[in-house]
Amino acid sequence: MFDYYRKNRTRKIHLFSVLSFALIIFIVTFSDNLISNFSSSHSIAFVSKSSSQQPLKSTFVQKPIFSKKKEAHIIKEEVQDIDDHVNLVPPFNLTVEQRISWFKKKLPEFSILKSSRLSRQFNSRVNKFLNSRNCRVKFFMTWISPANTFGRREFFALETLFKSHPKGCLIILSRTLDTPRGVKILNPLTELGYNVVSVTPELSLLFNRTPVETWYADLKKGNKDPGEIPLAQNLSNLIRLAVLYKYGGVYLDTDFIILKDFSSLRNSIGAQSVSANGNWTRLNNAVLIFDRKHPLLYKFMEEFALSFDGNKWGQNGPYLVSRVVERLKMMSTGKYQLNFTVLPPISFYPVDWVRIPGFFMKLNTRTHSRWIDAKLLQLSGETYGVHLWNKQSSNMRIEKGSIIGRLISDHCLFCKDIYSS
Repeated sequence: MFDYYRKNRTRKIHLFSVLSFALIIFIVTFSDNLISNFSSSHSIAFVSKSSSQQPLKSTFVQKPIFSKKKEAHIIKEEVQDIDDHVNLVPPFNLTVEQRISWFKKKLPEFSILKSSRLSRQFNSRVNKFLNSRNCRVKFFMTWISPANTFGRREFFALETLFKSHPKGCLIILSRTLDTPRGVKILNPLTELGYNVVSVTPELSLLFNRTPVETWYADLKKGNKDPGEIPLAQNLSNLIRLAVLYKYGGVYLDTDFIILKDFSSLRNSIGAQSVSANGNWTRLNNAVLIFDRKHPLLYKFMEEFALSFDGNKWGQNGPYLVSRVVERLKMMSTGKYQLNFTVLPPISFYPVDWVRIPGFFMKLNTRTHSRWIDAKLLQLSGETYGVHLWNKQSSNMRIEKGSIIGRLISDHCLFCKDIYSS
């Protein structure tokens, strides 16, 4: 026994510290359930009636970043983008044969599937960008929606990314942002010297010599059922796997608030939920951190090609990575093959999609204020980023003093219009 433990005063200090820590944990645990019940009962619009696990689709148009009068060519460009995005969604209640027939007729209208002079430069542009910068961490995002829907919330994701990674590099795979409109959106960052660029992807090149090459060729011929889920969503699920396989780095969804540096992470995927005994029950693909040509990415793409189903939400995304990783678990040791790590929910998914409304609210009560303070203290420890679950929260106002409001305020660069977004 050390000497200082024998001293009465130090023993009291030690006991006080333990009790204080226990109190913080109690406040977080107890209040989480309280706030969850409140937010669930006050956010009917954000809870799916059809499935307890499938988020509702968000409304389509969000508030644009810039409100200046648009030029005619930009308006025409955005109208075309919206038309393309809507055309990627098939009519409901079609049979498989009817949907494939519809898809074949609509194929010429799908810009993302087309090759162009700009898209054919994809690989050279990506390599030139990465080779000309000393990238501490390489990040990738996708944006298949129209440029005018890249709103303030998405821009906060970029702000917090570069606040935590000033020497990081970000490539956004997007045809719609690889435009004059997209350049204007990113200008506040590029003018300050941050390394961000939008590049039009060439999907045939990206999927070349991967397990999904044949699948994609059949899709372009109209021989695949795209399903009822928007094709853009499933293409995004696939693009993130292929771009990491070809280049390595970090893939991030655009609905994240980044809290700290990722440079210590390698070959990792995050758990979305865990069981009572601490074992994960579902993984998520909103964050993927992998070396170039990592074999797990190859297996993910193999599974995509073999089990693609465009009618089941999550089948080709979170459920896909969960299926593959579960099969790779070594039953005898509980460890995984292929050298990768499953990170706990606190790393990227500290709140699930049902409870996310509570992170946007600020109730004028002492209990809620204590819960917010305790939750922020918890997040400052092991959390790298907070997933905002935009399908649930995109129409929620960020209230001043809320968890999301305070996180953005502490981790933003420009911090403009936080509470009007």
